[in-house]
Amino acid sequence: MTPNRRPRPSQTGSRAPSPLARLRLPRGLRIGLRALSGTLAVIILATAATGWYMDRTILGTLTTSDALDGLGDHPETDQNILLMGLDSRKDMNGNDLPADILDKLHAGSSSDIGGYNTNTLILLHVPADGSRAVALSIPRDDYVDLPEGLGQHKIKEAYGRAKALAEQQAQQNGVTGQAQLETVGREAGRKAAVEAVQDLLGVQVDHFAEINLAGFYDLANALGGVTVCLKQPAHDDYSGANFPAGVQTLDGQQALEFVRQRHNLSGGDLDRTHRQQAFLASAAAKLESDGVFGSLSKLSALLDVAHRDVVVDAGFNPLTFIRQAGALTSGRVSFYTLPIEGFATEDGESVNIIDPAKVRTDAQELIAGKVPAGLSSGTGAIPQVPQGAATESDSGDSQAVTEVGAGQTGAATSHGKTAAKTAAAKTAMPAAASTAPAPVDLNPPPGVPCVD
Repeated sequence: MTPNRRPRPSQTGSRAPSPLARLRLPRGLRIGLRALSGTLAVIILATAATGWYMDRTILGTLTTSDALDGLGDHPETDQNILLMGLDSRKDMNGNDLPADILDKLHAGSSSDIGGYNTNTLILLHVPADGSRAVALSIPRDDYVDLPEGLGQHKIKEAYGRAKALAEQQAQQNGVTGQAQLETVGREAGRKAAVEAVQDLLGVQVDHFAEINLAGFYDLANALGGVTVCLKQPAHDDYSGANFPAGVQTLDGQQALEFVRQRHNLSGGDLDRTHRQQAFLASAAAKLESDGVFGSLSKLSALLDVAHRDVVVDAGFNPLTFIRQAGALTSGRVSFYTLPIEGFATEDGESVNIIDPAKVRTDAQELIAGKVPAGLSSGTGAIPQVPQGAATESDSGDSQAVTEVGAGQTGAATSHGKTAAKTAAAKTAMPAAASTAPAPVDLNPPPGVPCVD
């Protein structure tokens, strides 16, 4: 049977060919267009395949947490991301870090040292429109009312106290497996840490990332080192920090020593906060300058670090975040340390006394793009108490760093237990370390701030 065929217009005589139908491109151009469309198809397929690979193979193996469940909706607009640096000598599963790693970290041989304190608490506000991001550091010793009925303690203790309580309750309910207890405890700790920050600042935490001690070491190594700028030499027997003044690139072990130093610094713990900010700013600048976000191999190496050392909330997608956070990935971040009012001793431990209403107001104004007068003018400081030191980092600015805020030059030396340790460390220092350093030419790369 002959198949039915549609007659050509010339056969039917019903209508003439359209101008487009009469248009016949040269053979070379037709071949070129077909080749171009084929190339575009390959690019599209390759892009889709890469996205699938990243989503399924890499992102699918990240350790995630449900600690944000029940803490509010999290719309994908402006994002508040809490960065928690956990001072624990254990990995994400509660296992002791290997002895050789602890030795490299200069972090002591006992896995009990440091407990589960969040010694780094930084709220990162990332606007959806790609404008400058803001990072707010919360001093770890701020004395606050902790959530979950945990009482008044340092804010860094919310994680560890909630973890211990949850594990105790789980054991009373018949849970005996160490792995299960660790999971229950850590989820409770994360939730309490997030709640403590939300209660203090009066803002919602949309996502969080938790990194352990080894994470700083692995991140710096994955980036091929992190560049820092020191205005004066640094020496600390406790953290192992021993750096000359000036611009230098630190490997993983040195980077951890850098962010952990608090002895022999005029501001003690608060200066350590500035070092953490400088590390993050420099890491962001390195990501941009090395083209990490445009290289699958480099990005994969970075995500390998995340697999080992980082926990994120279940709703956080790093690839989506990278695409949306133009300011962050180009180094446009302003760092601020939220203010304290003074020092005191509670239950035998040194704490920071704060004005919760002032902290909340300052935080919300900074998130809204306003800089409170006390943070920008550098006046009105309470003597010897740093009041909101800010470090501006912008890889596009010729002026890489601007430090503002009251109390920078007259920061408190130390207090309570910290004072005793600082005195001991200074006694052990060579005499030359206390001598005023010679002037050093400071010319860091764009986006790298200079710190004391």
